[in-house]
Amino acid sequence: MFDLLIIGGGPIGLACALEAQKANLKYLIIEKGTLVNSLYNYPSGMTFFSTSEKLEIGSVPFVSNSIKPTRSESLEYYRRVATSNHLNIRLFETVLSNQPESGGYKVTTSKGVYQTKNIIIATGFYDIPVKMNIPGEDLPKVRHYYKDPSFYTMQKVLVVGASNSSVDAALETFRKGAEVTMVIRKDDINERVKYWVRPDIINRIKEGTIKVYYQSQLAAIREFEVDIKTPEGLVTIANDFVLALTGYQPDFDFLKKMGISLSADELCLPQYHAETMETNEKGVYLAGVVCGGMNTHLWFIENSRIHAEQIVADILRKLPQPETQKM
Repeated sequence: MFDLLIIGGGPIGLACALEAQKANLKYLIIEKGTLVNSLYNYPSGMTFFSTSEKLEIGSVPFVSNSIKPTRSESLEYYRRVATSNHLNIRLFETVLSNQPESGGYKVTTSKGVYQTKNIIIATGFYDIPVKMNIPGEDLPKVRHYYKDPSFYTMQKVLVVGASNSSVDAALETFRKGAEVTMVIRKDDINERVKYWVRPDIINRIKEGTIKVYYQSQLAAIREFEVDIKTPEGLVTIANDFVLALTGYQPDFDFLKKMGISLSADELCLPQYHAETMETNEKGVYLAGVVCGGMNTHLWFIENSRIHAEQIVADILRKLPQPETQKM
């Protein structure tokens, strides 16, 4: 019987484990992929918006070569945090179901069955792409994840979106020799784009080396071309690859399977208590970006690290207290 089972081995899942370890709770992390799986799947050359100290967990210093750490530096940092603290974690193991039992839950995974008094769901939001739901979206040339720019050398690449990931992909593939076109719903590059990157993409667009269709949307994808719906009408251009970086969402089906109530609107906000992070299911907690539902810009590593402290404090508060001896 574990005191706490943590689903998700990302930075916040690790933070929860560190807090549980400090409180002498018997815990286990279960992660369906590799350690900090979402960060591993980020673009290979990505630089964080946050500074290294804002990505620290468990009061473990994060030393990087520059103010803004890179993906590779973050992978090394969280690996060292996990190994140096001997965190109890099982990787490449998927949670399939949970069943309430007396005093807790029975959690079934792809590799075993565990009993636990409490559960933390810290699964993030990077697993499921937000689909465009247009013809041709399932073609092999359409990618919802972007990894390395060299793959797209000398190719006609269309990038959908104007967020950080879209802008990074457009600039990096352009500099590796791709012919880049962007399709953006609004009339400008997103204001949340990293401040040292935004002027770069704007200047490339102004000089015409990266083409853009503002107030437009991708209408259809075919093997060698795409249709773009623009204010001036439908435009067809030649195309080799589509990077549909339209955002990602939490696994809402998994949350429902775990008994979590979601709001009925388009945000699909999970129900939880803001002070304790406990959901409508007793002893089941949420931590990290998964708390924001479709509002994936609400929580980050830097502002959700505190969830670990809130949750463990609530678990400790509920533990039976020894009776004080009468004097």
